[in-house]
Amino acid sequence: MSSKSLKKISFILSIVLVCIIIFKLSHINIAIPASSASANWDNWNVEVEGNNNYIKWVDFTPTYEVLDKTSKLDIDSHVNNEDIKFNWVELISYLACKYGGNFNRFNQKDLNALVENLKNGKTIEELAKDYKHYSYYFEAYDAVLHEFIGEYEVETIDDAGNKSYTKKYGIKAYLPIASNYSFSHYDDFGNARSYGFKRVHLGNDLMGSIGTPIIAVESGTVECLGWNQYGGWRIGIRSFDKKRYYYYAHLRKDRPYAENLTEGQIVTAGDVIGYLGMTGYSTKENVNNINVPHLHFGIQLIFDECQKDGVNQIWIDVYQIVEFLRKHSSKVYRNTDTYEFYRKSKIIDPVIPREKYVYY
Repeated sequence: MSSKSLKKISFILSIVLVCIIIFKLSHINIAIPASSASANWDNWNVEVEGNNNYIKWVDFTPTYEVLDKTSKLDIDSHVNNEDIKFNWVELISYLACKYGGNFNRFNQKDLNALVENLKNGKTIEELAKDYKHYSYYFEAYDAVLHEFIGEYEVETIDDAGNKSYTKKYGIKAYLPIASNYSFSHYDDFGNARSYGFKRVHLGNDLMGSIGTPIIAVESGTVECLGWNQYGGWRIGIRSFDKKRYYYYAHLRKDRPYAENLTEGQIVTAGDVIGYLGMTGYSTKENVNNINVPHLHFGIQLIFDECQKDGVNQIWIDVYQIVEFLRKHSSKVYRNTDTYEFYRKSKIIDPVIPREKYVYY
């Protein structure tokens, strides 16, 4: 065969190969971070064959400063019964549009201007009309923060021992570490892990002492309980709107869980659910193979049920959330007979039907 014929065949094969690659790429669902400067925004809710549209990527980047300032605006406007009541998720979503998801660009003047416009009668829809991705940010951030602020009732006891409940508005999510127990952490989301297989760290490790009471961040249903070779003794709690799955792992050996905790049980935000430990990295149950005692804390977002254990899983960086929740921790006490810990101040969370509260 002549060299000219070989070149012709090679050229034809190259064309065929390029066509195959283009065809394959056109059928791949690519999840692109919201904060990526080169993000193709039309891909954040690409339709998958057989399923409806749903969000497939959330890059949760609001800083503690932004969470703190917007939450105070929300809470103060409701507590003081102001004419204009702010929604912190709306405020954060608007700022996300302005900064392209990069909250390191946050400027107090931008928040002040937004607040002033809202006080002057403009709606968030009017102000965000030129921001194509506002609806995406709001749906994504609301999925993260939906039950963090709102109405609830807190138990009070008078001098005679009579119990009553007082209505409140404010932060009703709790730090995963009990009040007055020390811990340390750094932003380790995405760090490499190698046990079992190479992967990235999809949570935040809170270093503490074995036996430290672990707290339910949000009210929900215990969906998963038991041993996992990666997480050791762990707990999975699902929010009532089904959009958040809270994962608590590496709990204490021998007595990892709060007394009588079972799958399917409803827990209230602030309840003691377990105890910090160092179990995991073993196919054999009840083994301490973690080098340093800590709680692995993670939040998975679920916009479609296929994401729970399958495709397009979304785990967010919770470091700033943990910092934000430091201001709202659950005080606990120890029963000297059983050595179990319990919360001191009980609450009524309206997301849970009242008849579910055994102490109401």
